[in-house]
Amino acid sequence: MIRERYLNLAIMLALLAVPLWAWVSDEPFTITLATRVAILALAGVGLNLALGLGGLVSLGHAAFFGLGGYAMGILAHHAQTYTPLMESPFLIEGTKSMPVIWLVAVLVSALAAFAIGLLSLRTTGVYFIMITLAFGQMFYYFTISWPAYGGEDGLSIYVRNGFPGLNTLDPIQFFGLVYGVLALVLVFSATLARSRFGLALAAARQNEERVRTVGLDAFRLRLMAFTISGAITGLAGALMADLNRFVSPTMFSWHMSGEFIVFIILGGVGRLFGPVVGAGLFIILEHILGGLSEFWMIYLGALLLAVVLFARGGLIGAFSGPEVGHD
Repeated sequence: MIRERYLNLAIMLALLAVPLWAWVSDEPFTITLATRVAILALAGVGLNLALGLGGLVSLGHAAFFGLGGYAMGILAHHAQTYTPLMESPFLIEGTKSMPVIWLVAVLVSALAAFAIGLLSLRTTGVYFIMITLAFGQMFYYFTISWPAYGGEDGLSIYVRNGFPGLNTLDPIQFFGLVYGVLALVLVFSATLARSRFGLALAAARQNEERVRTVGLDAFRLRLMAFTISGAITGLAGALMADLNRFVSPTMFSWHMSGEFIVFIILGGVGRLFGPVVGAGLFIILEHILGGLSEFWMIYLGALLLAVVLFARGGLIGAFSGPEVGHD
């Protein structure tokens, strides 16, 4: 456990050191890559709450990622075109303020996760996986046929949204903002896992019958975890949309959900920093091997197979040892 804490600290320092080196070396593209790692890691941390802590294998978390992205895109689009989002019964305008956009993204994603969870959590196993996948694909095809916001061509945002006291157009400042959000969410996730709620959720994952005998409602525990998980993933979607200054239906694609799961498996299911390691490795392989061959995911698949077969605790587990109390 102590070894894993030092490893986690080293991971966060490495994630900070790379863009700082790139900033000194005048390599803005490397800073953008590090920012992308942090955002994808944030999405993975959100899913890891449901998957690692609650045992909920969701193949539809891209729905919340996309909702967060479109929340940002729609609000920023109306702000830059000076058109109201809604005229009646109340005038609602767009905004370029990141804190407001983040709040909207979190609320929209949390409400969607709550509604989807109410239906999908009544099932288990492969049925739960397929229902979450179906919801994600519903959002995907809806946005494709939504011409008001670009349809399948997506929606471009010309200027990155603002945050008080920062120049978000400066890559290193935007990275610092994303890095701070990731750090706060990691602290929140660790606190939640050690709380009474987290312990009860982990118990429900291991033995639902015992949880019921002590008077706890496993369905409510999972629904709350699924809702929080969706909210965090939605926040990541809003940040990714701001990074790219573009949103498109591909944010809802099941391939995106699959990537989130890959991040978690590579780093370690249930490990706090598992998604950070997984996202970093994914981007590194994409950047290095993607330039050599368009079939670079073959190597990623081989690595994933090796981790599944020989490192049950993921890469973090391989370096820090088994996690006490984790099944």
